[in-house]
This record gives sequence, C-alpha cells and structure tokens, in this order.
Amino acid sequence: GCMELSQNAVRVLERRYLKRDEQGNPAEKPEDLFRRVADNIAEADLLYDKHADIKAVSDEFYNVMTTLKFLPNSPTLMNAGRKLQQLSACFVLPIEDSMESIFQAVKDAAIIHKTGGGTGFSFSRLRPRGDIVHSTDGKASGPVSFMSVIDAATEVITQGGKRRGANMGILRVDHPDVMEFITCKDGEDKFRNFNISVAVTEKFMEAFLTDQTVELINPRTKKPVKHVEAAEIFGKIVEQAWKNGEPGIIFIDRINKTQPTPHLGDIESTNPCGEQPLLPYESCNLGSINLAIMVTNENGKKSIDWDTLKETIWTAVHFLDNVIDVNKFPLKEIEKKTKGNRKIGLGVMGFADLLIQLGIPYDSEEGLKTAEELMQFIEKESTRASRSLAEKRGSFPHIKKSIHEPPMRNATTTTIAPTGSLSIIAHCSSSIEPLYALAYTRKALEEELPVINPYLEDIARKEGFYTEELLKEISETGTVQNNEKMPQNIQKIFKTALEISYESHVRMQAAFQKYTDNAVSKTINLPNSATEEDVKKAFLLAYELGCKGITVYRDGSRSEQVLIAGKKPRERPHVMKGTTTKYKIGNCGNLYVTVNEDQEGICEVFVNIGGEGCPPLTEAVGRLISLALRSGIEVDAVLKQIKSIRCIGCVSDEGSVVLSCPEAISRAIEAQVKGSVKFNPKLQTRPRPLDICPVCRSIMKHIEGCVICEQCGYNQCE
Repeated sequence: GCMELSQNAVRVLERRYLKRDEQGNPAEKPEDLFRRVADNIAEADLLYDKHADIKAVSDEFYNVMTTLKFLPNSPTLMNAGRKLQQLSACFVLPIEDSMESIFQAVKDAAIIHKTGGGTGFSFSRLRPRGDIVHSTDGKASGPVSFMSVIDAATEVITQGGKRRGANMGILRVDHPDVMEFITCKDGEDKFRNFNISVAVTEKFMEAFLTDQTVELINPRTKKPVKHVEAAEIFGKIVEQAWKNGEPGIIFIDRINKTQPTPHLGDIESTNPCGEQPLLPYESCNLGSINLAIMVTNENGKKSIDWDTLKETIWTAVHFLDNVIDVNKFPLKEIEKKTKGNRKIGLGVMGFADLLIQLGIPYDSEEGLKTAEELMQFIEKESTRASRSLAEKRGSFPHIKKSIHEPPMRNATTTTIAPTGSLSIIAHCSSSIEPLYALAYTRKALEEELPVINPYLEDIARKEGFYTEELLKEISETGTVQNNEKMPQNIQKIFKTALEISYESHVRMQAAFQKYTDNAVSKTINLPNSATEEDVKKAFLLAYELGCKGITVYRDGSRSEQVLIAGKKPRERPHVMKGTTTKYKIGNCGNLYVTVNEDQEGICEVFVNIGGEGCPPLTEAVGRLISLALRSGIEVDAVLKQIKSIRCIGCVSDEGSVVLSCPEAISRAIEAQVKGSVKFNPKLQTRPRPLDICPVCRSIMKHIEGCVICEQCGYNQCE
C-alpha cells in the first residue's frame, strides 16, 4: 500500500535518499526505497539457513520501516542494495605517532567519507608541538597541525557525494598540547569538518574537584613535561564551550570501565556526534525506534504500547545484525574488527512526542522516570533478542574474556544517536530532545502560512481554547509560556528546549545513559543569557550523574549564527549615499566596487569588472553580499567570508597588494564602514541571532555539533 509521509519527509527523501537516473531525476518512490533496503538486508538470513524464507523476512523489515516504527541510519537507507553498499554511520581510526600512520589515517578517512561514513580520531598518541623528531633532527608540529591535514582532506571529499564530511577529534586532557587543542576552533572558520572533545580522566576530575595541579605527559617519552592547575584547563574548556559550543568533553575512563571488550584494547575516541565509542578500526550500525507511535489509547487514557515496542525491538535487532553481514566495509581491517564484536546500536526518536501524548512534562520527575523505564525495557529486550539470535547464529567471536556470558550475538545493542534526517522522515521529534520550536511559518506560493505543532493544535481544539489569534500568537512568539489563554498544565507539557533548564537536559541524558550500552548523544541547550558558571555546573552535573560525555550549546553563541529569526530583508530605499572605489587587478583589469548605505548602515554592493574578468560572476557576488546585508547579517561576518580568498592571477600595482577580486570588494566595504558612524563591532548591540535554513528559511537548530533544519531536512552533517 501507499506510505503516509509528510511533505518534509518526501522532500528529504527526494533530495538525499532516492536512487536517481542518468538525468538526475528520482528513479524510485519512497516505497521502492524501503523495499530495496528490506530485500537487501533480509538476504543475510541465507548465510545461516539455506532454506530461510527471505520473502517473509523482507516483508517484516519493510513493514517496520514503512509504518515508520523503526529506521536504520542514513547510509543504510541510501546505499543498501546499490553498488556502494556501505551501510555504517560511524567509524574510528587509529593514529600512531608516525608520519606513516598519520597519512594512512588521512587516506583511510578519505575512503570512508567517500562512502558516506563519519570518522573519529584520537590524536593523543602524537608527540607534542616542538618535541624532537630524531630522524630529521627537526621539531614535531603537534596534534593540532595534523588535525588540519585531515580537515583539509575532508574538505575536498564530500561524503558519499551527499553530505559534508564529519570528523571527531579527541585529545586527552593530560596531553601537553591540550590548551592549543581546546582553542583550536576559535579562529576564522578553522576545522569546519571537525567536532572536538577533550578526553577527561578520573584523575583529572579528582584533581579539579580538590584544587590540585595535573601533570601533562609527553606520549612519546611517557614523562611529565609540566604541571598545570586542573582549574586552568577546566576553565578554558568551559570558556570555549560557552563561546561556541565546543569542545565537548568525554569521560574516557568511564567509557573504558563499561566497554564490553577491554581485552581488545582501550577505547580512545567516539564517532562524530559522540554517541558511539569505538575501538580503532571498528564501525557500528545504528537505528532508531519511533516512540511517537508506541502509544495505545484505552477509553481515552493513553499509555505506552509495550507489545508493539517489544515486537519492533526484536525486528530491529535482527535487522541491524543482518546489516553487518551484507555491509561492504571500506577497509579489510574494519571488516575484521566489526565482525569480531558485531556491535549494533538501537536508539529512539519521538521521545518528546511520546511524553506530550502521555501528558508528561519533559522536565518533570515523571519525565525522567518514563525515560528510565523505556530505556530499561529496550535494553532488556534488545539483549534478549541478541541472545536468541546467538542461539541460531553463534555468539560474537570475541565473546571470550568480554563482559558477556554466552550466548550473545552483539557486544553492544543500544546507542542514543541524534536522528537528524530520520526524525524528519518519521515525522517525529528528534532523538530524546525536547521540542525545539512550537511553530514555524511555511512558504506556500506567495503567502506565508503559520504552522503549529500538531499535538498542540489537537489539544487546543479538543480543550476548546483554539483560536486563529492564539495560532498567530504562537507562530510569532514560538512559545506558550506565560500565555493566559493556555491552561498551566498545558504550558508545562509544551516547554521548548530553551525553556527547559540545563539541569533537566543533563538529567534526561543521564536517565537514558543508565540503560544504554554505548553512549547518549544529547545537546544541552542553554539560553543566550547563560553564564560560564552555568556551563561549568552542567559539565559537573553530567560527571556526577554518570554521563559518558557532554556537549553544551548556548543559543546564538556561534559567530556564524548571524541571521535574525523572523526578520524580513529590509527594503531598498530609492535614494542612497555611497562611494565607488576603483582597483586595478592583475589579469582582470579594472574592478569598480560601489558601496551604498541607508539609514541603518551598509545595505548594497555593486561590482563591475572589465578586461579578462568575469562580469556575471562579479555581479552575482555583489548581489549576494547585498542580500546578506539586507537580511541582517553583520558586515564583519560578510567581510570574514570574503577577505582572505586568494587568486593566482592577482598582483596589484596600486601600492597595496590585493589578493583577489573578493578581497578588493571587502576592502571597499571596509573603507565605507570606517567612514560611517553606525557600525561598531565592539558594542554587542545585535539582536538575538539564529541560524536560518538556506533552503526553506525556517529556524535551524544545533544537534551535537551539527546544524539541521527540522522543516525541510537540510543539514550540515548527516
């Protein structure tokens, strides 16, 4: 039959998942995609039973996906049953302290990114900057400089041709270069393809909590090189996280204390979003159950549908175990490690939607209790499902010396991942996050329609307080807090991510972590007004409550977040004042830049070029800059983007060296700005900034170091 998909789901599938023909048009319907995936994953059953009824297995997989009860991670949906056939989302690669190893890692990462996976690295084994290099009598350049090699390589290869490469870079807190690492993303758009986390040890936390110093140890000699106050390092992490959401921290000793196969070595890194700690060369396949539809309704009382949930868990474990067998691994070594442990990671999405239906506020004791109860059930049933598979198929090869008693098919069964695109396809709230916004405006032909959260609209109609005016109000303010038209209890159920205290965010993460084998990806959202002290308290609470790591994101803290929510681009007045500057540009001839301003400041740039230049391109650049300025982007943010672009053909004879046409444009704008009074980058007088989606102009949100549009599914990482 025909699937029920939201408009956004169809858009996301068409943009990124459906098979395309030679002309680039979708060559399959969403139903075909799910059938293709189901057939492909079902085939693994033949490896264990020549007479397996794979038609029946495929139907079971198809049903669980088309009813949106369960979806596997993006690479599986994109690549299963196609020539790539690379189905894993997360990989971790080792980096040893040698040039060979570093460049092997660059090469391996390139291969993985090309097939759509993300990679995690620990740089902790690399000798520090300035240390000796015996073979050349030179000085080592240190972990951060090698990170930039991988960053540059990633920039060149877009993942699977469909998304930007995502990497996780991790450095131990006792590495001599830790301070440089903590601030490495502070500069101009550096490390765009990296999320970074500091691996914090128990020893460090104890030193911090008792005001002690810590030893920084050179990994090459294993000897301490200096002593630093633990508070100084911790303070720097907090300050950076407050400033731009990174680094996160992972509690590396805690991760190793609970990992299933300590005899195979230490875990040193996680995948890009932090939810999947892995051994070097290990990969993992994830999938998520949609809790929004795990609800039964008996005489008007809604409760969790445990039976359907259980059935879905068993199917999902079977599905994910099969993925390991039909997966085409990008490297032999990865295949060996992954098949040795057979880790899978079943998680959830639609948790906030479930709570709303049950009438439970996210930030209540009952909310936490529901989380624990659910995750305990998923953990128990996925373990039972894995044992039952092991009875037919055998335990994972490395079970001896592991923490498991045989039979057990998979070394881990649960992971809470961010569900960016999956939750859009399933039309539910993301992962275990609270709702991010209650309304948005949708562009329909010429008019903008307010669209409000369906659960909220439903309750408002049922309880009889729905009015057009209320709808308009909610779509404009995005909140129902302190709205006298709304009953108190309903306000409590509809708190959004930024209206929930950081304590509640961290407690929710800890509640899920309690019954999750791997780790939990969760963004701890803080309002723009939060202080460094709040960030510090959030980190300490995560440590105290047993989380395996933590990422905070203070609203509007990234400098790129310069668009203002809900602001229309300002109109162009008929008359403006401005200046035209002429530049002589090497090969291109004369470049004329006209910069105009209205009463609010600079709002328009025209660019003309003669000679060998490209007039349409320079005109386009001018138009885009004008649009950006009129849409409320700060002038300095625009300048930052165009300032340092270099061009080989540009040598200027005007006494000042211009690197390129874009740089000439930035100079002209700068000259105009300096002459105008309006502009003062030092005064923080900007409205609250938000990311706006370039595709559909909705508000984007930050999830675990990724920016995603819940509306149309545009996102920067997965």
